[in-house]
Amino acid sequence: MSNIFKKIINREIPTAFLYEDDLCIAINDIKPVAPVHILIIPKKEIPTINDLNEDDINIVGHLVYVAKKIAKKNKIDSNGFRLVFNCNDDGGQTVYHLHLHLLGGKKLNRAIG
Repeated sequence: MSNIFKKIINREIPTAFLYEDDLCIAINDIKPVAPVHILIIPKKEIPTINDLNEDDINIVGHLVYVAKKIAKKNKIDSNGFRLVFNCNDDGGQTVYHLHLHLLGGKKLNRAIG
């Protein structure tokens, strides 16, 4: 069964792409928690971080690199931004298709660390 992100990637659900290349797309989050809240989604269906395999190393690195480029384009690179992967229910994952959240545009609450 196809999830909402796969339907967006396949253009079954009309959505404005902020970025697209051979490996991923980027879209605005429909429930933003920051002024900039963009999802970077691989075109390959990977349900969770736990489902990554060695062949996916380049995909994850690519998502982070794309997030950096989008942060710069949105002028949040200098002040700072946050990147988040959620994994499974306790980790806050609601769509089981790996995706990276890019958050910024305001001072974010301190994360763990």
